[in-house]
Amino acid sequence: MKSGAWIIGIAATALLTGIGCTTQQLYSTGQAWQRNECNRLMDQQERSRCLSSTSTSYEAYQKQSGAGNVEK
Repeated sequence: MKSGAWIIGIAATALLTGIGCTTQQLYSTGQAWQRNECNRLMDQQERSRCLSSTSTSYEAYQKQSGAGNVEK
């Protein structure tokens, strides 16, 4: 992915954080953005690999990151 897209993602995250979104909403927004970026890939195998990384649920993400007890 291009560095400009990362900057837009970071800016969007900062904006959403500033208006009081929950971490789960931010995670969902990030996942949707990543899926959108994956779908832009031309190579089918690379696209499938990319999309498979977007299928982690928020709950599974929390467990993996060790942040499961931070926000309920």
